[in-house]
Amino acid sequence: MDVFCGIDYAEGHHDVALVDDTGKLLAKCRINDDLDGYRLLLDLLAEHGDTAETPIPVAIETSRGLLVATLRQGPRKIYAVNPMAASRYRDRHGVSRKKSDPGDALVLANIIRTDAPVHRPLPADTDLAQAVAVLARAQQDAVWNRQQVANQLRSLLTEYFPAMIEAFRDKPGTLTRPDARRILAVAPTPALAAKLQMWKLTAMLRRAGRRREIETDAERIQQLFREEAPRQLPLVEDAMGKQARALLLQLDAACEAVVELARATEEAFRSHPEAVIMLSFPGIGPQVGARILGEIGDDRTRFVTAGGLKAYAGSAPITLASGKRRYVGRRFVKNNRLNHVGHLWAFAFLSGSAGADAHYRRRRSGGDWHMQALRHLFNRMLGQLHHCLQARSLFNEAIAFPTDAATGSPTGTPAPAQP
Repeated sequence: MDVFCGIDYAEGHHDVALVDDTGKLLAKCRINDDLDGYRLLLDLLAEHGDTAETPIPVAIETSRGLLVATLRQGPRKIYAVNPMAASRYRDRHGVSRKKSDPGDALVLANIIRTDAPVHRPLPADTDLAQAVAVLARAQQDAVWNRQQVANQLRSLLTEYFPAMIEAFRDKPGTLTRPDARRILAVAPTPALAAKLQMWKLTAMLRRAGRRREIETDAERIQQLFREEAPRQLPLVEDAMGKQARALLLQLDAACEAVVELARATEEAFRSHPEAVIMLSFPGIGPQVGARILGEIGDDRTRFVTAGGLKAYAGSAPITLASGKRRYVGRRFVKNNRLNHVGHLWAFAFLSGSAGADAHYRRRRSGGDWHMQALRHLFNRMLGQLHHCLQARSLFNEAIAFPTDAATGSPTGTPAPAQP
């Protein structure tokens, strides 16, 4: 007799339901979110035939947490069912729209009893791949948080100190730069900035790590700070300066977090055996490679075909057909993190691969706008990455973008006009 388990996940407790292959409820209970609760769950599974050789599959509405980590210790299949999909299944058990936690656990157990083949179990990624995923996502979140705080600071400075924004407008990183943050910490108001001497400005630029054009830049910044400009009332300006210092503390912490997490992410990624394959692709550095590896994992049975990986990343188009209506467009349900880093990879790929650049230009000349052409290139690159990871081979430009022997151009590229 086959047994299936469903767990309705909550913050403080979890409801568990076990059913057999006919849908009959065998057992149900509520466990706490602690070690005693996890032991109770494992004992309940063991009572109904759970062994290392024949583990009972589990359906749950999350892929994270200590409960999932406990259940994943072994060959057990864990199905992370999307909560929206689970709510649709609930209507199969009744039309009254009633809802309860024990009832949801029963619904989850029946989902894998009836439709397990259409739901994908959590991949059997190695510990290192899971660690890379944690670090890469944390680093990406830190980058987004840094930009959010920088935008708040910029918005505040436009209200009373626009010269500070103008001083670093054309510099990479703008307000997140170490020199910009150091100057703003010393002079958070126009009144204090106008009093900065040349020697102090040059000293701050040097301490921030600048090595070239220090005097020229210091002179330009001093001139901007001393130009006549509209000003807030003195007390209001002073209050806004204190607010800017508070935001600057958050920005400094965010910038430090980005650097520390980037260092840890790169170290973990380079120690993975598949890092060599990924780094052989143009446009993939340690950070981009770590984000890609973190999202696709290293369980190569997860994506049997390249098409599955492309659909997961959102690069493959989706078709909606009903009657006489047929629509082919981009996917909106996808792994957003993988899709985001994919476009960064595709854009960097253009400068490192002549074949990729020709492919992009061919798509543009065919009518694609910029993001469409990048998405199409990303779709092709994912297929190449899938092949190299499965075959354990490095990227080869000649195979990825074969050239036409007659024209010497990548296949599909129009031949150059004859004089």
